[in-house]
Amino acid sequence: MAATKPDRLPGRHRRPPERQATYGEVLAIGEFRALWLGQGMSLLGDQLAQVALAVLVYTRTQSPLATAAVYALTYLPPIIGGPLLAGLADRFPRRRVMLLCDLIRAGLVAIMAVPGVPFPVLCTLVFLIVLLSAPFSAARAALLPEILEGDRYVIGSALQNMTNQAVQMLGFAAGGAVIAGLGPYRALALDCATFLGSALILLAGVRRRPAPALADGNLPSMWTMTRAGARMVFGDRRLRTLVLFAWLCGFYVLPEGIAVPYAAELDDGRLPVPVIGGLLMAAMPTGTVLGAFLFSRFVTPSGRLRAMGWMSMLTCAPLILCAMRPPLEIVLVLWVLSGVGGAYQLAANAAFVQCVPPERRGQAFGLVQSGLLAAQGVGILIGGALAQELGPEPVVALAGAAGLSVAAVLAMTWTESRTEIIAKVRAA
Repeated sequence: MAATKPDRLPGRHRRPPERQATYGEVLAIGEFRALWLGQGMSLLGDQLAQVALAVLVYTRTQSPLATAAVYALTYLPPIIGGPLLAGLADRFPRRRVMLLCDLIRAGLVAIMAVPGVPFPVLCTLVFLIVLLSAPFSAARAALLPEILEGDRYVIGSALQNMTNQAVQMLGFAAGGAVIAGLGPYRALALDCATFLGSALILLAGVRRRPAPALADGNLPSMWTMTRAGARMVFGDRRLRTLVLFAWLCGFYVLPEGIAVPYAAELDDGRLPVPVIGGLLMAAMPTGTVLGAFLFSRFVTPSGRLRAMGWMSMLTCAPLILCAMRPPLEIVLVLWVLSGVGGAYQLAANAAFVQCVPPERRGQAFGLVQSGLLAAQGVGILIGGALAQELGPEPVVALAGAAGLSVAAVLAMTWTESRTEIIAKVRAA
C-alpha cells in the first residue's frame, strides 16, 4: 500500500492569510466618511467653477488666449505652493489647516461671483484659490493614514480615487448644462457653497488632533521644513523610486491633453468630433475606476506591491499600438487598459506612507503632488507641440514607448527595494 503524503511537513508552518480590508468597514469609519464627502462635494464645485470660469472669461474677452491663460493658472500655483506651503500640514493641526483653507477659498470664490470683477483681479483670485489647495491636499493626505490603518488605507485611497474620477466626469459632463441654466456667476456662488459645506462636514466629522511638529516642542521655519522634506524624499532610495513611480503619469496622461486633435484624426462621419473627444477623455478615467476597484478588492496587500512594476508598464504599453492608427473602438480599449494599469498608484501611495514618518507626511505629500502636476503639465505641453508637427497618433505611441522604458527601469529598481516594505505590510 502506497504511503500517503502528509498534509504539512513537520516543522513547517503555513503563512497566515493576509488581512484585506473591505469597502464596508472603511465606510463605517465616521472620520473617513467626513473626508470623503467633503472632498467629493468640493471637487464637484470646482469642476463646475472651471467650466463657469472659462465661459465667463471668454464672454468678457472673446480671447481664446485669455481663456487658456486663466485655465493654465490652475496648474502653476500647486507647483509653487506644494514645496513651500505643504509644510503647514506638519507645522499646525491638520484639521485646522483644512478648515482655514476651505473658509478662505469660500471667501475668494464669493468675490469672483460678484458681477463686474476686473479681469486682473479675477486672475489673482484664481491663483490664490488654487494655491491654497496645496496645504489643504497635503493635510488631507497626511491625515488619511491616521484615520485608516493598514490595508484600510489602500481601500480608502481606492474609494477616493474612484470618486474623484467619477466626480470629474460628472462635473465636466453636466457643467455646461448647469451653467446654461444658472449662469456663470451663480455657478461660482455654488462653488463657494461647496467649500462652506466641506468645512462644516470636516468640523462635525473629524476630531481634533495636535500638530505633529509640536510633539517635541520644536517649531522649525517653513524653509527648513521644505529643505528637510526634500532631503528625506530624494535622499532615500525607496522613496525616490516611489516618487518616480508617481511622476510616471507624465507619460500616460499625455493622450488626454491631445484628445481633441486625436478625435479629429479619427473622424469618419459617424460621430461629431466633440463626441469622439469626450469619449477619448473619458476612457482613461473609466479604466482607472475599474482598475482601482479590481486591484484593491481582489489583490492582497503584498501582491499589490509585487505587481506594482508590471502594472506601471501596463499604463504605457497599450499606447504604443496607437502607432498603427487603429479605429476608434480599438483606441478606446487601449486607453481604458492604460487607465486600468494606473491602479498601481494605490500600491505606490501605500508604500510611500509606510516609509515616511507621520510627522513629515504633509511636506512629503506636498512635494510629490507638486512634481505630479509639473509632470502632467510639461508632458501635455510637449505632447501638444510634437502633435502639431507629427500628428497625435505617433506622439501617443512615442509617449507610451518612452514611459514603458522608464517603467521597466523603475520596476527593476523596485524589486530590490520592496522586501522590507512587504514585511511591514504583512505585519500590519
